[in-house]
Amino acid sequence: MTNNIKKLSIAYMRYGLMTTVALALVGLMVMQIWFLDLLTPIIVSVVFSLVTCVAISQIWKRIAQSSPDSLPTFFTAVSGFRLLLALAVMFVYYLVDNQDSMLQFFLVFIAFYFAMLIHHSIFFARINNR
Repeated sequence: MTNNIKKLSIAYMRYGLMTTVALALVGLMVMQIWFLDLLTPIIVSVVFSLVTCVAISQIWKRIAQSSPDSLPTFFTAVSGFRLLLALAVMFVYYLVDNQDSMLQFFLVFIAFYFAMLIHHSIFFARINNR
């Protein structure tokens, strides 16, 4: 069972990485086609996605191994924490950058946020249905 949990944890990180890379490539392509300056929003969004993906994977692995009864609480807490962290990142970006690029940042960041949210939901729904 422990070996299966480790494999699932690695699979979660791998799919999260693939999702993030795909979105980053799409963002870079959009940046080249429409001559937009999206490099900073893409970098911030990639870092946010990868950090949350690795953290969720590692915390899930520990909880699934030690106390699987706590997993519903974990899923609720992860959703709330991810939302608060996303709001904090957007607020810091708002304070640091100029107001002209805020809409571009918000659109890029929200695309990454929803993609990772969908990835999280589908991945753990499949695991829980097994």
